Amino acid sequence: MPDHQEILDLSSYAALGDSFTEGLNDPGPDGAFAGWADRLAGILAERRPPGDFRYANLAVRGRLLDQVTAEQVPQVRRIQPDLATFCAGGNDILRPGSDPDEVAERFEAAVLELREYAGTVLICTGFDTRGVPVLRHLRGKIATFNGHLRAIADRNGCAVADLWSLRAVHDRRAWSEDRLHLSPEGHQRVALLAARSLGLPVAEEPDAPWPARHTPSTAEQRRENIQWARSYLLPWVGRRLRGESSGDNVEAKRPELLPL
Repeated sequence: MPDHQEILDLSSYAALGDSFTEGLNDPGPDGAFAGWADRLAGILAERRPPGDFRYANLAVRGRLLDQVTAEQVPQVRRIQPDLATFCAGGNDILRPGSDPDEVAERFEAAVLELREYAGTVLICTGFDTRGVPVLRHLRGKIATFNGHLRAIADRNGCAVADLWSLRAVHDRRAWSEDRLHLSPEGHQRVALLAARSLGLPVAEEPDAPWPARHTPSTAEQRRENIQWARSYLLPWVGRRLRGESSGDNVEAKRPELLPL
């Protein structure tokens, strides 16, 4: 992991990935999505003189790993940021029949290229889905992929934001209504974790306890799960089966390194 002084010297950052990094369901002040990467960029910018930090967010919702590699990695070659975050492969792992070993091989090939053109690379593991209906059955595949990601990081000198171990996101309040994308508070927790993974001191603990709240009964949880499946899960699965993507005709929200 880079040392604290090196991170304080970062003056540019490019974020690569899919909807997670684009920031879905975290509305920003301008009406566009913000998300954990934008929030991390803000943390980094606070440690530089005004106007002396540049940020690009290349992520696009729905992108598979090969699409991220083909569309976004070449942009890093062009802009050569001090920091690149690379969080991809999750959409591949969720696909029926996908092989986490094979996905990891393609992931590492992209990391090798990123390491040539970005001073520091941070990758993210996948979330633990043990409490998520349907997706809990993919927990073994995600864990296998995560093991590969940690090994890739070790081999290539990358920092790791370990989302699997982030207990705060096991709380329903960390997720938006669709349960597939983080809530604003969930994005904030991930931003704090990413900053800490880079060696930065953070004012708040990413895993700080949530305020006490009413715990839904088993019957209430069952009704909520059924409603969620009808409203979000089934349409999402349907789009996947039809080969459709939420990212069709969507472009990166911040394709150039611009002052933040």
